[in-house]
Amino acid sequence: MRTEAINRVKLVFTLFDADGNGYLEPDDFDLMNRRVAEAATASDDAARAAMAAAFQRYWTTLVTELDANQDGRISYEEFQACVLAPERFDDAIADFAHALAALGDPDGDGLIERPLFVALMTAIGFRLPNIHALFDAFAPDAADRVTVPVWVEAIKDYYHPLKGGIPADHLVGAPAV
Repeated sequence: MRTEAINRVKLVFTLFDADGNGYLEPDDFDLMNRRVAEAATASDDAARAAMAAAFQRYWTTLVTELDANQDGRISYEEFQACVLAPERFDDAIADFAHALAALGDPDGDGLIERPLFVALMTAIGFRLPNIHALFDAFAPDAADRVTVPVWVEAIKDYYHPLKGGIPADHLVGAPAV
């Protein structure tokens, strides 16, 4: 497995462990959902509800697929298994990607502006230099916007361990110079 993929797994686990207790639990996904919804101030209730449903589906998929000891929480060791068969998570990831993109495009014009992208990614827990490097890797237009399909596909790609050199690799290390 590529180093970038291993680093992504570590980063995603850390982000999803919103309360920092070393385990993924339902409360972590509720907390992350609240943070993301608060960052999407211009989004409507339907977009927020879709995001909440996507977080719930992601959690349900994780606990169903990965909770080996059936204690209702996911350890890092259990979470690592998600990279061995990422296709088990494709539907949950697609829901998450589309819901997050909808929050990023509150006016429905198919474009996500940098300030809202940064706010959403910060709410998820990513760090600013890396967020800007990621946005720049999406080749924003002259008005500093990226298209919804570009972001949705990048989110989906992020979860596949065999994808290397993808724009989201900027999130796991220092931004490219």
